[in-house]
Amino acid sequence: MSNKRFAFALHGGAGARSGRDYSVAEYHMRELTENARDRLASGARALDVVEYAVLQMENSGLYVAGRGSAPNSAGYVELDASIMDGPVSAAGAVACLRNVANPISVARRVMEATPHVMLSGAGALEFARAQGFEEIDDPRKYYTLPIGVNKDDVGGQTHGTVGAVALDTNGELAAATSTGGTFGKLEGRVGDTPIIGAGTWADSNVAVSCTGTGEFFIRTGAALAVAYKVKAGASLSQAIDEVLADIRHLGGDGGIIAIDATGRIETIYNSEGMKRASVDNSNTVFVATFD
Repeated sequence: MSNKRFAFALHGGAGARSGRDYSVAEYHMRELTENARDRLASGARALDVVEYAVLQMENSGLYVAGRGSAPNSAGYVELDASIMDGPVSAAGAVACLRNVANPISVARRVMEATPHVMLSGAGALEFARAQGFEEIDDPRKYYTLPIGVNKDDVGGQTHGTVGAVALDTNGELAAATSTGGTFGKLEGRVGDTPIIGAGTWADSNVAVSCTGTGEFFIRTGAALAVAYKVKAGASLSQAIDEVLADIRHLGGDGGIIAIDATGRIETIYNSEGMKRASVDNSNTVFVATFD
């Protein structure tokens, strides 16, 4: 392990329900977290590590993101994702993207190859095609219900998201978030995930990724609210608790993972459960879904 400080955390969504078995997802999160640890210890950039982790979760079909996404009310999958590079406050996002395997990588390309922060819908798809990203040939065969979800859930507001935050050995922070959105959502619905400051944030002080009922995270500006509270002197846990309390007051629930510049990790939620994992240079890997 590196002697320099680093930290990493990921979440697989705050839509976990008690009584369901998430052991396969927990095993996958442990593997990803160990891999992220090794990459960070070897000097990898936080931005590269969070993109890698989210991409792997998108590909797995174990979470409500990427392959594990469910159709909207019109019968097809729309994907949202965002990524933020803390040291330079650069951000990229995609919303309502169809039939692209890894929206998180398209979001990063938006950040690095365009003057824009977000592309959506048909424009996002055309951009992804022009950049050579993998498209899904047969959506009906590709998409699958993730771990802990059954067909009875698809008609309701069941939610799920994946995300990752990291501090690298150069002291740089980054965050990334991806989702297929709430099950049965209206065509064109956009939640907090692709909105910088709502679902994702990273600066020189903190990196944040959110999961939950996105409308409430938008209404509270959740990710940026955490960052501003930390900048104003609150501890990371206090900042998250206060934001989640505001979300609860409005009628929502969910979770927030965050890392600050000292390497402090917090993974806090007010829903039934949140699939989560974390590690730092002490080499202690934590994985859990419920308390």
